Amino acid sequence: MKIKEDFILRKVADSYVVVPVNDMTVDFNGIINLNETGAFLFEILQKGADNQELLDKLLSEYEVTSEKAEADIDVFIQKLKDADILE
Repeated sequence: MKIKEDFILRKVADSYVVVPVNDMTVDFNGIINLNETGAFLFEILQKGADNQELLDKLLSEYEVTSEKAEADIDVFIQKLKDADILE
């Protein structure tokens, strides 16, 4: 999985936002707000990653159970798919 090149992550004050660029500015309305964990996963997905890599990196960065991390990753990936941000 990989984030489409037409979306970028920016930190604004204490928030992280995903904004469309290039041709996506016409097709995509709005921005997506992310927390720190969402921004962490988004950055990994910009380089391309599978679920296992996301899980491994999340577990090494945060104190969370494997079950909770897997569930959170699944929800995050589904939201990105629903917003048509993944390639």
